[in-house]
Amino acid sequence: MKATTRTLLRVLRRRHGLLLALVLLVGAASGVAAQGGDAVPRRRPRTVDVGVILDRTTWVGNMSWTCMELAMEDFYADEDQAGYSARLRLHLRDPGPNAVDAAAAGVDLLKNVGVQAIVGPQTSTQAKFLARLGNKSLVPIISLSADCPSRAGLTPYFIRTAWNDSSQAEAIASLVKKHNWREVVPVFEDDDTNTKFIPDLVDALKQVDTRVSYRCKIHPSATVDAMKAAISSLRHNWTSVFIVRMSHALALKFFQLAKEEGMMGQGFVWITAYGLTDIFDVVGSPALDVMQGVLGVKPHVQDTVKLQNFTQRWHSKYRLENPGTSLSEPTVSGLYAYDTIWALASAAENATYVNLDFGPSVTKNGSTDFDRIDTSKAAQKLRGALLKVNFSGMSGIFRIEDTQLVSSNYTIINIVGQDRREVGFWTPNFGISGSPNMKSDINTIIWPGDPETVPRGWLLPRNKRLQIGVPANPGFGQLVRYENGPEGKKGFCIKVFDEVVDNLPYQVLYDYHGFDDGQGNSNGTYDELIYKLYLKEFDAVVGDVTILANRSLYVDFTLPYTESGVRMLVPVLDRRQKTAWTFLKPLTADLWLGTGAFVVFTGFVVWCIENHEDFKGTPANQIGSVFYFSFSTLVFAHREKIKNNLSRIVVVVWLFVVLIVQQSYTASLSSILTVEQLQPTVTNLDEVIRKGSYVGYLNDSFLPGLLKSLKIDESKMIALNSAEEYNNALSTGKVAVIVDEIPYLKLFLSKYCHNYTMTGPIYRFDGFGYAFPLGSPLTADITRGILQLASSGRMAELQKELYGDKSCPDKDDSQTSSSLTLHSFQGLFSISGACSILALILHALITNKGVFSRWLAAICSKLLHKSNTLQIMTRPVANVGNTGSPPEGEGSRV
Repeated sequence: MKATTRTLLRVLRRRHGLLLALVLLVGAASGVAAQGGDAVPRRRPRTVDVGVILDRTTWVGNMSWTCMELAMEDFYADEDQAGYSARLRLHLRDPGPNAVDAAAAGVDLLKNVGVQAIVGPQTSTQAKFLARLGNKSLVPIISLSADCPSRAGLTPYFIRTAWNDSSQAEAIASLVKKHNWREVVPVFEDDDTNTKFIPDLVDALKQVDTRVSYRCKIHPSATVDAMKAAISSLRHNWTSVFIVRMSHALALKFFQLAKEEGMMGQGFVWITAYGLTDIFDVVGSPALDVMQGVLGVKPHVQDTVKLQNFTQRWHSKYRLENPGTSLSEPTVSGLYAYDTIWALASAAENATYVNLDFGPSVTKNGSTDFDRIDTSKAAQKLRGALLKVNFSGMSGIFRIEDTQLVSSNYTIINIVGQDRREVGFWTPNFGISGSPNMKSDINTIIWPGDPETVPRGWLLPRNKRLQIGVPANPGFGQLVRYENGPEGKKGFCIKVFDEVVDNLPYQVLYDYHGFDDGQGNSNGTYDELIYKLYLKEFDAVVGDVTILANRSLYVDFTLPYTESGVRMLVPVLDRRQKTAWTFLKPLTADLWLGTGAFVVFTGFVVWCIENHEDFKGTPANQIGSVFYFSFSTLVFAHREKIKNNLSRIVVVVWLFVVLIVQQSYTASLSSILTVEQLQPTVTNLDEVIRKGSYVGYLNDSFLPGLLKSLKIDESKMIALNSAEEYNNALSTGKVAVIVDEIPYLKLFLSKYCHNYTMTGPIYRFDGFGYAFPLGSPLTADITRGILQLASSGRMAELQKELYGDKSCPDKDDSQTSSSLTLHSFQGLFSISGACSILALILHALITNKGVFSRWLAAICSKLLHKSNTLQIMTRPVANVGNTGSPPEGEGSRV
């Protein structure tokens, strides 16, 4: 029944509207007729009602309202807009800061005024309520706040004509990246204004590999003590880069306390997000005095003549309406309010006209009747036109995409004295740059404490002494040893760390704490020590800690400062046996036979050439003389006279060959008799596994896991604790090999070099490193210190002190000396043999001159006969058959 009644009333109202329109048209026609039909009536502009909800008790509300009024004046005073058929009419409501009152004002504007748009909810809480009204009535709610009413996204009828927090987060992240700060702490007011901004900021920082390990929330009504506690927590944190966003009053109190705590000095970085950056415009000197060196990010506005003229007009009007204010010019928020009204006026003209379609409320208390709000087709048309508006306004290009004003560039300011210096810009195309139009260097930034040096982004907490865990390893005290007392912290690992820390450009205070049971023995494995660092029971671990992948999941390691890798330690044996026939080993069998053959051959050649009493006699005597002479040349003891020059040449060449062979034999025999040919008893772990031998390893280390991965049975593993136990286990045969890291093995071999050696493949690991908590800024500085120590040569000196001056070379097959072969002397024997054969031939020719002459004449005669025959066969045809005498000279040639 009630529904039927409401329907009838609506029909009557519509008919009443039609009748009224008809009467007006008839009256207008009569007026025209009364004027004789010569004058054209001027069409009255249609009115588009727009609601404005602002808190006039705040400077933002007053500033925004002044800007809106000036926008109305400027828009309709412009010649281009003078003839527009639509005109905005603003309806201001001042609900104060209360969100419920703001919602009630919105319902009043929708039901009783019939507005087609509502502008101005200043806070995120107010925007949430009004966004629901806009969705129900299909009326656009245009917010001047930077805050989104929903983390999940914007509602279709909620339009935000203010800066975009997401792009601001990108600008801040780019600024952090430019200065290589790896960790920052957001400091923000714990209310709805930061609900979306902080997650967006964290996401943007992750994109530039910057961690946010801690967030400092300040309650809006926080007391001085509560704020001091928050500042103290920041001071005891390593990070010194802070991004601040909170209300002006709260921020002023916060920075005053931070200055009192000494946190506005050298080494600290403070960045204010927009929403707070305009505190310098609003508060003025009190804020500037306590925020020296602070960086601020704000939307970039091009300084134009139009903006300067507007600022002067705004200043006069605002000061007149708000006497005693410290605000000298509108902030960017005010410029957005100005452009919003301008955009709405343009949209109202471009929107298709739809007659007022809000019906009067059935009830009298319509200002709170949320459930009976009707929809508006005219408002839908206005929203569509507004989304298409694109013009150059006071704040820059005004264009809406995805129901948000498109953000473009940001300005980076630096507070120095009473000035707000522009040091750079952020743009989507160039990132951080000195110009918004091109890539260039930013201006010099003056940081807190007035230094120009860029802060490194972290500071040691005040009065903080690092608690450093030291592993207990009594078996290898040369690497690390911890004992009670000032001189109890010794060893190579601790010495390197101390020198690196001493070379740092800042002071680091620290105390060593042994990870032992009070008796000098280890209190657990190295993995357990690393896990205690992860639990923050220690601030660092210094010692012989190997860098492993599973450990790096819990802590950060510096670069290794020792040699890396794992090898086997095995006993060595002298493989060469000394026997009665050892003297034969320097030469191989072929070289012995070859040398003997040349001895006999050389003696035979000398016997053939020499023909005097020393080589004459019975055949037996001659054979004895030949062999005696030949073998006596091996020791240069021959006494026979050599009279022939040919035999002298043969003997000299042969003696040179004998000299070389003799010296080589002597050297090789000396090596065999005096040098031990030590070789490892085991060369690979496969042999150990095949024989089922035992394997030793250093107790409390990671090596059992490695040995298991190499298929060694756990029952075959024996844990050892010291170099002495290594020696006993290997010498007694308790273990066949010991598998350990190279630094430990080098220490062992520096004491037991003669009987053992490192052998087998090297299993690659990263060596020893210093461990710090994840994200610790000390990791990078200590790593750089290690590199500097290595490049300066100091690391080599420390390693020399650790291992000693003596080197213990690996003992393997490459050290064994092999026997001399015939191939090595092939050239010498060839020269000697050639000389002997040539001397023998020449001797034969000289001693048989007659036979040789006749043999040579016969050969020449045969050659001459063949030459004449060839000439006759090759004569010209003209001479064939000529029986005369031969040509002149031919007979004489024959």
